[in-house]
Amino acid sequence: MNVLYEEDGEFKVGAVLATHSVSLHVESPHGRRSKVKVAQVLLRFEQPSAAQLLAGAHEFAAGLDTDFLWQCSGAAEFAFQDLAREYVGREPTSTEAAGILVKLHSAPMYFYRRGRGRYQPAPEGTLKLALAGLEKKQRIREQIAAWSDSLARFDCPEGIVALKDELLYAPDRAKPESKALEQACAQSGLSAAKLFERCGKLPDSHAYHLNRFLHEFHRGAATFPAHPPPQPVAELPLAKVAVFSVDDIGTTEIDDAFSVSRTGEHEIRVGIHISAPALGIEAGSALDAIARDRLSSAYFPGQKYTMLPPDWVSAFSLDAGCERPVVSLYLDVSTRDFTIRSRHSRLERVPVAANLRLPELEPLNQAFVAGTRLGVAFEEELRLLWQFSEARERARGKASASEGALDYVFRVADGRVRIERRMRGVPLDKLVAELMILANSAWGEYLAEHDVAAIYRVQSSGKVRLSVHPESHDALGVASYAWMTSPLRRYVDLLNQRQLVALLLGRRPPVTRTSEALHSALQAFEVAYARYDEHQRALETYWALRWLVQENVKEVTGTVVRENLVRLDGLPLAVRVPSQPPLDPDTPVRLAVDEIDLIECKAHWRSVLPAVEAGKGAAKGLPQAQP
Repeated sequence: MNVLYEEDGEFKVGAVLATHSVSLHVESPHGRRSKVKVAQVLLRFEQPSAAQLLAGAHEFAAGLDTDFLWQCSGAAEFAFQDLAREYVGREPTSTEAAGILVKLHSAPMYFYRRGRGRYQPAPEGTLKLALAGLEKKQRIREQIAAWSDSLARFDCPEGIVALKDELLYAPDRAKPESKALEQACAQSGLSAAKLFERCGKLPDSHAYHLNRFLHEFHRGAATFPAHPPPQPVAELPLAKVAVFSVDDIGTTEIDDAFSVSRTGEHEIRVGIHISAPALGIEAGSALDAIARDRLSSAYFPGQKYTMLPPDWVSAFSLDAGCERPVVSLYLDVSTRDFTIRSRHSRLERVPVAANLRLPELEPLNQAFVAGTRLGVAFEEELRLLWQFSEARERARGKASASEGALDYVFRVADGRVRIERRMRGVPLDKLVAELMILANSAWGEYLAEHDVAAIYRVQSSGKVRLSVHPESHDALGVASYAWMTSPLRRYVDLLNQRQLVALLLGRRPPVTRTSEALHSALQAFEVAYARYDEHQRALETYWALRWLVQENVKEVTGTVVRENLVRLDGLPLAVRVPSQPPLDPDTPVRLAVDEIDLIECKAHWRSVLPAVEAGKGAAKGLPQAQP
């Protein structure tokens, strides 16, 4: 005797070797022996053989019309043998009964399983919906295939064009458009971006990279939600100092400035004045929600996306010729050794006398070191601040910037890029850096002393992180460091400034150390700030490659970092060179630039020969250091 039984959702057959009360000992057509429970058996038969039954059942099932079976089955639950008997009009053969079983089992949309070998027809309304869904899926599959074929021919269908940005930057793989694009990319061997480019739908490589940032952070070119205009803040005393800022030439959010005044023969008062938008932007307000959503201004070559709307930036930016509300940190400093005798903070208005720009002040860097005078505006004040910053750096025991290291500044205008190299650690850079470190650490300590919550920047064991606890920043050599000097540009600074303002006014601070608002802002800022940095580096890489294309540079020089990693001279790029032979670190090399892809932001670099004889930085056309 043979049996048809169900095991793990599959139909199997075998010859019975032995029968027990609750089980059978069965041998499969392939010779495998197993124990089968009697409850699993669906059909017992003598003919045909076990191996022939399943083949015949599938052949019989293939000739059956599922819809006709459904119409014949009524509405009640039934056993497959009963339907087989009714279908053939007599006692069915083993093959016929098994064929009906196979057909019922393969049509779960028409027949619901109600036990082993038992089924119930689906209600008519439910079946119609299921069939409509099946038909829709088939149409979608056909649409996907049509879209994919068009894309593979570099003809982009309108349905794909309409979702281009989503498909490029945040594809939903469940959507048919995404599936069609994936299939076309696999067929053509191209990335999604390159495929769109071949279709003529990605004509602007810069827009492609910039839109990645805009899509991720939902920012329009200069679009802010509707918001109330800035209102005058409460009247504050006007400081009797001449305030000036020191910034790059393109800076418009001027939130820090300085003043120097003589208070004695050997004593000066140094003022660090930070714009005070916290006086006008209350926690939980519409403007606070905008700042909380953006978290930081974002700066890219030739592009800027501010944290605050332009009208609010204008209302609090320390622009020349205006009086602005600030939080001031005053330091009484001895000019004998530039030690701090005392310090105090206050809320006030300051008259901004000048916005000094770094490129125009560049000659002062050499003049300060050489001890010569140039006669420029605020030269004496800047010299005193530089001497003070030198003393602060020595007191901390840490350098504010790596002297001799290079920074790169990208200037983009009318689609052309200029890359300037700037030496770090020069007097003016050190001046600004040290005064910002001083203000951030002094106010951080002030809040900690009064047990007022704040967000601190902490570094220990080489790892930098944000914390609500005033821990040390080892790299800066300070006991605590709370970002406070860029409230127009960073949400953490704005939040911290609110805490400081409340303390200075004798009010209850808006948040406590356990506030959800404080911790959620910290976590969101860390994530967003890291992503902003990634976007900035990606766009700088793009513009560095575009500069090579713009200047038609065919060869560059560089220095081996390790293995096949080479740092290019005069550009902020470190590249992998597969053809690079093994060379010691710091070995000068010359590379050929065979092709540059501005969509995928990569180039093919080919090792020409070690460039020892050419000398480092000797590649024709590379940006030269600024004088």
